[in-house]
This record gives sequence, C-alpha cells and structure tokens, in this order.
Amino acid sequence: MSTVENPAVVDNAAAGRFEVTIDGHLAELVYRTEGDRLVLVHTEVPEELGGRGLGGHLVEAAIARAAADGLTIRPECPFARGWLEKHPEAHAGVDIAF
Repeated sequence: MSTVENPAVVDNAAAGRFEVTIDGHLAELVYRTEGDRLVLVHTEVPEELGGRGLGGHLVEAAIARAAADGLTIRPECPFARGWLEKHPEAHAGVDIAF
C-alpha cells in the first residue's frame, strides 16, 4: 500500500532509475548496472518534496533490488553513500562496495 509516509517506489528499468511521483513532482535515484553491481549514480528530490525522507525510500528500493538480484551496491552518489553509511541495519545481507 502506498501512503504519503510510505510512498510507492517504481523501478523504472528502462530509464535506469527508481522513482516516486507525488503531486506531479518526480523524485529519483538514477542507477546503472555493471555486471553484478548496482551503481547508484545520482539522487534528486525536488524542493517541493524535501523533508519527507524520499531519498531514503529510494535507496531502500535499491537495496531491495540488489538483494533480490544478488547484486553488490556501489554508491557513487554522495547522498546514497551517506545514507547507507548511516543506516547499516538497512542493508544487512547486501554487499556494499564503498
């Protein structure tokens, strides 16, 4: 179930991004796959959606994808890297290549 507190994150593989759209505004975490790695490239949350924790929800979607597909996450995005470093419990069982 999607709520404002727990928005639905879509893995738009064709565009290479995890995304959430609220009130016509798109928050995204751009990624690419390189072999067995899920490379997190850039997180963008519009000012209108700031302060809702959407960036973290996007990173959690990447963790879920990596876990499901047996991928190692390589966070090139400074936001994603910082989030992963601050929330080690969130990625237990998923390899992170800091």
